Amino acid sequence: MSQQITGITLGFFSLVTGKVMHSAYTYPIGTPGQKWGDEERQIWRAQTSIKREYQQLVIPEIEALRARFDVVQYGALSYDPARYPLWCVKTRAWQDDKPTVLITGGVHGYETSGVHGALQFLATEASRFESEVNLVVAPCVSPWGYETINRWNPNALDPNRSFYPDSPAEESAALMALVAELPDILLHIDLHETTDTDESEFRPALAARDGIDYVAGSIPDGFYTVGDSDKPQLAFQAAIIEAVRKVTHIAPADENGQLIGSDAVQEGVILYPMKKLGLCGGVTDCTYTSTTEVYPDSPQVTAQECNDAQVAAVVGALEYVLAQ
Repeated sequence: MSQQITGITLGFFSLVTGKVMHSAYTYPIGTPGQKWGDEERQIWRAQTSIKREYQQLVIPEIEALRARFDVVQYGALSYDPARYPLWCVKTRAWQDDKPTVLITGGVHGYETSGVHGALQFLATEASRFESEVNLVVAPCVSPWGYETINRWNPNALDPNRSFYPDSPAEESAALMALVAELPDILLHIDLHETTDTDESEFRPALAARDGIDYVAGSIPDGFYTVGDSDKPQLAFQAAIIEAVRKVTHIAPADENGQLIGSDAVQEGVILYPMKKLGLCGGVTDCTYTSTTEVYPDSPQVTAQECNDAQVAAVVGALEYVLAQ
C-alpha cells in the first residue's frame, strides 16, 4: 500500500528560466509517472466524505417549482439511486414551434452557484421567457459531486470531459440521453465556477491520476465565459459579460493576455473546442452556447452574488438570442 501513495511531484513554470520547475510537494495518492489504477482510485474515493446533502439543499428547491413547471426524473446514479435521482425542470406550456433552451448546472458538483443559480433563475426569472421559449433546466447534473464538494464522480472521472458516445460517466450519459429526446436546441448555457481549489486540489489530483507533472496555473479574479471555438458567437458572449458586469467584476486577462492558460479573445471570453474535449457545452448542436465561470473565492463577492451572476448570465444570454 505504501508504494501506491508515495505521491506525484508537482511542477511549475519559471518565468525566469523558461523551464518547468519542481516543488517538494507530492500529491498523496499515486506513484510519480504512473497513471492511477483501480487501487489508487479506490484510495482516492475512500478519502471523500459527505459534506452537504443533496436531499436537503437541492431537492426541496426543485420540489418547490412543481406548482409552475413540469419536474421530470431523467435518471438516477447507480452509486445510490434513491439518494441521487436526476431531475430536470421544464416549462409547462411546451410548444413545438418555439425554440428550446437548455440550462445545465452542477456538472461539476462542487461549483455551488451553478446549481443554485439555475434554481434561482427558475424561481425568479424564467416566467419572463416562458411565452417565447421552451426551457429545460438540469440544475444538478452531478449530485454525488455536490455532496462531497468534488469535481469528479466516485470513479475519479470528470463528467465535464465525458460527453461523448458510450460515456464512462453516468452523469454525462444520463444528460446526453435527456438531450437526445429534446427537439433542436437553440441555446445552451452551462453554469460553472472557477475556484481556488482548482489549483490547490483538483488540478494536482488530475496530474497525479494521469501520471504527469502538475504545472501550476493561476485563477482568474472574476467572471468569464468559455465559448465554443467552432462557433464562437462573440457578440453573444459579450452580451453575457455585459449582463454579469452589473452583478460582479469581470476577470482581467493575465500578463500573457490569457485566462486559465487560454488566450482571451475579448474581455472575459476564452474559447475551447467543446465537442473535441467532451465538454457539456458541446452536448448539443445548438447555435449559441456558453459556459459561465463565476469566481466565488473573491473577497469582493458573496455566495448570493455568485448565484445572482449566474442568473444574470442566463438572462443576458436569453435576451440577446431573442433579440436576433
